[in-house]
Amino acid sequence: MEELPKLITDLAYILIIAGTVTIIFKQLKQPLVLGYIVAGFLAGPYMPYTPSVMDHTSIDDWSQIGVIFLMFTLGLEFSFKKIVKMGMRPIIAAVMVMICMMGVGNTVGTIFGWESMDRLFLGGMLAMSSTTIIYKAFDDLGLRSRKFASAVLSVLILEDILGILLMVILSAMAVSRSLEGTQLIKSMLQLGFFLILWFIVGIFLVPLFLRKYKKYINTETLLIVSVGLCFLLVVIASYVGYSPAFGAFMMGSILAETVEAERIEHTVSSLKDLFGAIFFVSVGMLVNPAVLVQYWLSILVITLAVIVGQMIFGSMSFLLSGNSLKDSLQSGFSLAQIGEFAFIIAALGQSLKVTSEFLYPVVVAVSIITTFFTPYMIKSAEPLYEKIQHILPKKINKVLDEHTMWLMSKGKRAEEMTLAQAWKSFLKSLVSQTAVYLTLCVAVIGISFASLLPICRHVFTHWPGNIICGLFTFTVVAPFIRPIVMRKNNSAEAIFIRNCNLVQRFFYTLVLLLKFFIGCQIIYYILNFLSPFRWYWHVMVSVVLVVMLIRSRRVKLWSIRIQRTFMQNLNSREEMRQKSNPAYGRKLRGKELHIASLTLPLNTAWGGSTLSQLRIGSIDNVHVVAIVRGNQRINIPGGNNKLFPADVIEVVGDDDSIQSLSQRMESEVQNPNDKHQDMHRLTLINIGLSKSSPLCGHTLLEADLRNKYHCMLIGIEDRVGNIEVAHARRTFQSGDILWIVGEDADLSLLRMGI
Repeated sequence: MEELPKLITDLAYILIIAGTVTIIFKQLKQPLVLGYIVAGFLAGPYMPYTPSVMDHTSIDDWSQIGVIFLMFTLGLEFSFKKIVKMGMRPIIAAVMVMICMMGVGNTVGTIFGWESMDRLFLGGMLAMSSTTIIYKAFDDLGLRSRKFASAVLSVLILEDILGILLMVILSAMAVSRSLEGTQLIKSMLQLGFFLILWFIVGIFLVPLFLRKYKKYINTETLLIVSVGLCFLLVVIASYVGYSPAFGAFMMGSILAETVEAERIEHTVSSLKDLFGAIFFVSVGMLVNPAVLVQYWLSILVITLAVIVGQMIFGSMSFLLSGNSLKDSLQSGFSLAQIGEFAFIIAALGQSLKVTSEFLYPVVVAVSIITTFFTPYMIKSAEPLYEKIQHILPKKINKVLDEHTMWLMSKGKRAEEMTLAQAWKSFLKSLVSQTAVYLTLCVAVIGISFASLLPICRHVFTHWPGNIICGLFTFTVVAPFIRPIVMRKNNSAEAIFIRNCNLVQRFFYTLVLLLKFFIGCQIIYYILNFLSPFRWYWHVMVSVVLVVMLIRSRRVKLWSIRIQRTFMQNLNSREEMRQKSNPAYGRKLRGKELHIASLTLPLNTAWGGSTLSQLRIGSIDNVHVVAIVRGNQRINIPGGNNKLFPADVIEVVGDDDSIQSLSQRMESEVQNPNDKHQDMHRLTLINIGLSKSSPLCGHTLLEADLRNKYHCMLIGIEDRVGNIEVAHARRTFQSGDILWIVGEDADLSLLRMGI
């Protein structure tokens, strides 16, 4: 008998234990993440009463794949454009929460006398709350439709992207073993370069590829292509010195902007669940009870630091960013736990060998405890708010309300453009576009000089090879240099500034000269690297070439075409949504009323009922403004519109009314254990007609089985055994075998009648 590899045996053992434990945790209404961790502990080396995994190295490799899929699907749910549309409120809250909690972690580590890297990584672990656990808690408590929940989910999205940046910074610090400002700035600039490069190139190429070969890409092919692209960027990220998780997240965020994002997310979800489970199981394997007993005080203090820190600093961050006191308390209390990102950062520190061995199991223990208390923390926020309302003087409550209203109205701009607004908008556009096009120029020049130049020199000898490589490089970067020099020069902001006084025109001219200098500097670098002539000749040629680019209509059209293609790819998914989504969602932002999306359960008792029959408006005091059914959307539905299982209804109301509707929707369902349901199941039987049957000599139309017995004749079996479809004029004869479908009670009556 052939011996199985240890990896297969270990996987079978892990998945069986994980499946059993997670079913138990489902019954206990606890997050699956905790079940996976417990399963890992049972399968790990520190549990003497159960068998242990034999090949830990292979399991670690599979858990690394789990991290990749977790970050890839996280990127699919993320969009860089979402951050821009969120405004500053969630950004301020997320940054403040992370900075404060990193400080809390560093302080706790200092109290216990831990090493600098342990303190640094502990701060990173405490800085981010668990998206998975909070989603689960909101669903269990029926709070997903509440207004504060949307603010929390926005902050969680930002924490995820900031967590990626934090991982990169921690990796750079771990390698250099220092916190030098110069090294940190260098790492941030390098990170920004690759972020822009991968995102721009990915958005330009990937949607084009998916559109061109769309007719050849089915579900299976889409899975292979998307996973292949994910691992391609994972390899590239690892090659340039970043973690695989960073590359996976970036490819996910690139694919998130394509029209295939939902299909990809649905396709890879099963892989993510499988490998993610293996990752969390591998986390549980590292739980050492001896370490937990030894560091019980650290676990207790860190747990209290997470809970109290988020209660105070989390609530303050939401309050200062412009949320009401009630929403701020509910939001801060919701964040009082750590989860999957803490495990990923802990694994990063362990793989880099810069953190102590005790830190990983300690953080896992803290995560389990804080996860257990999460629902109770969320539920305790509102009663605490009621008590604070009675304690606080009316003047303070008035000041808080005025502060919230002021921050909400601060972002509203006047219709007339001021000079400060013009400069701000003009410079903001210039900085962003210069960063993008300069990144592309640097990437093209770097790739050309590293790969193309050696080939050209080998084929055409040194100087001819330099000339050919230089011409090719200049041709490719030309459409990127021209926008740096010319874009936004005739925008509304630029015209407004030019029409102001002489001082403003002077500063505007300086900005134009700076843009021209950057364009010349790019060409000068190419010439200076490849040409044997003196530097002043390179300067003169650079100026001439930039002027030629400005005047070249072909380069201008080429540049416009590239930019237009990129913007179409970037906005393709949003444009598709705008065709079906209403624009009224933004009108209610910041008010007591807000829009929420609710999904009807598959076993809903509302299936087939009209809106007027359900009386949603009168009973729950909300307005149904849209019904989404698959790709179909019904905006502003009438009372005669029906609802069906899995329909998504968009409603407008306040928190209490929407929650009332959600609870009624979840409660009015068909009981799967209802014994009466068995009475209505359909059964297929065959009945032979005797000579005395009243049907003999009558046609199917005359028998009228459908109305008399509520049954349907499927067909009539002939002597050979074939079943033929009966026509309405077909006459029943003795010996016919009828195949009939119906409910058991109706079939019994039919037997008696014929």
